[in-house]
Amino acid sequence: MSVTAARKAELIKSYAQGNDDTGSPEVQVAILSERISNLTEHFKGHAKDHHSRRGLLKMVGQRRRLLDYLKSRDSKRYDSLIERLGLRR
Repeated sequence: MSVTAARKAELIKSYAQGNDDTGSPEVQVAILSERISNLTEHFKGHAKDHHSRRGLLKMVGQRRRLLDYLKSRDSKRYDSLIERLGLRR
């Protein structure tokens, strides 16, 4: 259900701005998106798991705040990120 260390390293390598970048908004949003998609799959079989649903909603809100921050700072990076991740906005 959670993101494995190998998958997380792959996401960091793919979305990092530099060699040692692990905390840029792009990396954070990519990791959150992976966790959100994993939880979404979890809810297909566990519809009454309300405790995890609250965590999902918190992650979606955090991702939204990071995307808003990125959009206000650099709209080109924002546009390329949402296109790469396949997000609606």
